[in-house]
Amino acid sequence: MEEMKLNVSGMVCGGCEKRVVNALSTIDGVKEVMADHTNGTVLVKADQEIDKDMVKEKIEDLGFEVEEK
Repeated sequence: MEEMKLNVSGMVCGGCEKRVVNALSTIDGVKEVMADHTNGTVLVKADQEIDKDMVKEKIEDLGFEVEEK
């Protein structure tokens, strides 16, 4: 199983988390998404390799910012 952990700024509540989870769950191969606004993290688990740029774009389309490590 592939895992991708991202730092995301701009999430301030459970509603923000839900929007991110719903958007990323539409990507082929994604099995689980966990967003935590208190830590500013998003964890994506997939059964295949997924395109990090696509994940970033979906998050940024919601108005949040993905912080590069």
